Amino acid sequence: MRYFLALLLYRLIFLLLTPVLVIVLLIRSINHSEYRQRLSERLGVLPTTLKPNGIIVHAASVGEIIALKPFISQLIKKYPNLAITVTTFTPTGSAQVKKLFADKVQHCYLPLDNILSTQLFLQRLKPKAMVFMETELWPNLIAQSKSKNIKLLLVNGRLSDKSMRSYQKLTWLITPAIQCFDKILTQSQVNQDNYLALGANTKQCELSGNLKFDISLNPDVVSKQQELAKLIVEPRNILLIASTHPGDEALALQAFDQVKQQDNTALLIIVPRHPERFEQVTKLAQEAGNQVLRRSEAHSVTLNANVWIIDTLGELLPACALANVVIMGGSFSDIGGHNPLEPALFKKPVIVGPNMSNFKEILAQLHNANGVVQVDENEDMPQALAQEVKALLTDHDTTLSLGKNAYSVVQANQGATQRSLAALQQLIDE
Repeated sequence: MRYFLALLLYRLIFLLLTPVLVIVLLIRSINHSEYRQRLSERLGVLPTTLKPNGIIVHAASVGEIIALKPFISQLIKKYPNLAITVTTFTPTGSAQVKKLFADKVQHCYLPLDNILSTQLFLQRLKPKAMVFMETELWPNLIAQSKSKNIKLLLVNGRLSDKSMRSYQKLTWLITPAIQCFDKILTQSQVNQDNYLALGANTKQCELSGNLKFDISLNPDVVSKQQELAKLIVEPRNILLIASTHPGDEALALQAFDQVKQQDNTALLIIVPRHPERFEQVTKLAQEAGNQVLRRSEAHSVTLNANVWIIDTLGELLPACALANVVIMGGSFSDIGGHNPLEPALFKKPVIVGPNMSNFKEILAQLHNANGVVQVDENEDMPQALAQEVKALLTDHDTTLSLGKNAYSVVQANQGATQRSLAALQQLIDE
């Protein structure tokens, strides 16, 4: 009865908030028109061309889609007669789905979690199963799916101690949502323990490993890598900072000023996390006194340019292949870092900041294998970062060792994709 009342209250609140959320999307669309496009999908009104009775895979944004790419690709091969629908929340995630899969999958936005929108969504697609990732817990959608006997699978389950403490304040709503899942596959024992502490039962939970280890090179990445390499006219030392957020670029530019004193031909590549910041990051680099080029301009990167902004989608991974040293953005603030395994795939030395809370287990494995450099809290962070970069650019033995060690961690931990596929097949076949 308590859960029923809690869910009823949640549904009422979310229904009342829906107009506000739509207004927020419209305000965001003033500068980014993508947020007002396909607005009806946010309300659960889907195109009639979408086929029902398939499998839905939800990946909130770009990082999740990249991590799920091997899983979705295998799903397409395994169930050629079923419609595979990939949902996202963000326009960048939507663009990434289209870029990676084109017409091999169906795509739409996941609707806002109000009872009317989710009802329309489920009524249109009538899925056999829904796959969520990491900490995607939408109580209303999950409860409605369970009531319709739709199989629910959580893959790559991640629940940090911080998130668990927040959820513990809402156990009356979150615990029943967790218990609706037919299977919860977690990245690590720590994450599994946290799900159990929130009320999952042991029969639900299995340790599957981290999908983010299951990355590999494919012809598209190799082709894009070669395309980018041709644009860099002269051989030079390249420093890349990946998936940047506000503050990351200023830090990297200050550190780069010191690197240039050691090597005035060095090139800094900046890959912002969010497309809406491309223009801002370009101006920031120019105001710092750099000659800046943007990838979208398709110019050759000559020695006259010392900062290159990758303002295109889907080119972070191939850009990592060009770098001598890769710095992970989001790790110098409260963001919690981004995936350091992508540069590790190319055996590149990786530098991270003090906060990698989103990747604790991965970071621990990289540390244990001597496959990462972490900059500690420092009063002069640009100075500390510059010192690490300059050391790696001159000590080739250490650079090679770090890259090889990181790559070995990737290779040793693959297999989560196959375990997740097996769990989904078992649920569908029941």
